[in-house]
Amino acid sequence: MTSAAYLGIDIGTSGIRGSCIDESCDELVSLKIPFEHTPITSNDTSEQDPLPWLEMLDRLLEQITAALSAHDATYRIRGIAIDGTSSTLIACKKDGTALSPAMMYNDQQSKEQANIIKRFAPADSAVHGASSSLAKALFLLKRYSSTEKLCHQADWLAASLTGKYGVSDENNCLKLGYDSITGCWPEWLFDNPEDAVIPASLLPEVYPPCTSLSTIKSELIKKYGLDENCILVAGTTDSNAAVLATGAYRAGDAVTSLGSTLVVKLFSDKPIFDPTLGIYSHRLNGKWLVGGASNSGGNVLLQQFTQQQIDALSSQLEPERATGLNYYPLPSAGERFPVNDCNKPPCIEPRPDSDLVFFQGLLEGIAGIEVEAYAKLVELGATKPTRILTAGGGSKNQAWRKIRERMTGTTVVTAAHTEASYGSALLAREGCQGR
Repeated sequence: MTSAAYLGIDIGTSGIRGSCIDESCDELVSLKIPFEHTPITSNDTSEQDPLPWLEMLDRLLEQITAALSAHDATYRIRGIAIDGTSSTLIACKKDGTALSPAMMYNDQQSKEQANIIKRFAPADSAVHGASSSLAKALFLLKRYSSTEKLCHQADWLAASLTGKYGVSDENNCLKLGYDSITGCWPEWLFDNPEDAVIPASLLPEVYPPCTSLSTIKSELIKKYGLDENCILVAGTTDSNAAVLATGAYRAGDAVTSLGSTLVVKLFSDKPIFDPTLGIYSHRLNGKWLVGGASNSGGNVLLQQFTQQQIDALSSQLEPERATGLNYYPLPSAGERFPVNDCNKPPCIEPRPDSDLVFFQGLLEGIAGIEVEAYAKLVELGATKPTRILTAGGGSKNQAWRKIRERMTGTTVVTAAHTEASYGSALLAREGCQGR
């Protein structure tokens, strides 16, 4: 008798990670394989050869199924979901043969195309900017005229397991122009005054994340020792998968990532779009995931203190006692959210004599931006946060958690899981239910 396991795969810029969970969502095995080659970057270019991704996927599947068997030989992987970096795009033939390098999520070569898009796309669409999938698609079509399919990073890898290219999920397709509210490709994408037309045949069939798509190829089921009915489940973007990993799923669940920058995400009953603040909405788990990113965050702390100093000062903090300092910590001039002001100056003065008080004032300042960020989302119509789950390096600072809890007036919880691969494993499990 076999037991079901579910595999989530996260493909990024530096490596590939897999997480296997059981029916109770307990993680059985997890491993990461770093890439030997990183993206080629220069000026506005950020490209990567996608072919090594297939080799890494093969290695991951071999190693993780071996690890799963060593853990408990009765387990067989029944479902697989893959997430990837948002807006990473490849021009392909119908059979998935890559014609182009992968234009990575942060590639900025498509500025000419972005200016064209700006003239015809709705202002609240997520397609604006040179890094959008749509701008890259127009760029690729101009350079590779024999393109027959446009594949996002996650789409392309997932299709290699089924042989069915031209399939994607709503979240990856948002920046390609897909309208998640109406559930279709919009008319303006095919009929616009700029004649920036993408043939419908090049665009993927789009499904909600968590949808059961296709059975894995029989030869791969045999090769990796998967369940005989193992299926591919529609995935999502890496950032969305990381949100799911925290356990956030209902309206009012918020996730704050305290990394080098401050990123907030919130499950809402209604979508919010405000391109001026970098806010757009993904449909996920029957709700809308809205959010934005500030320039504040851990980088500001590291400008003032070493990591060793931060660790020492954190143990001396008095989170219940406010310093009274009113900082807006930024690494340099300019902010994008919760206010859009390219000239907004950092405010970290006056500096007290005590390093401890100064450090706590910085933490309170970042927490204040977090408060403003969620307030801005609510002001725009999002559901009010009822709990905040925390990911990122700063989530380990318990004194900072207490400061944030005091300032937000909301329960703040350190997430047990934060890896995107775990979030994709949850999608794989959910997509297999009822089959």
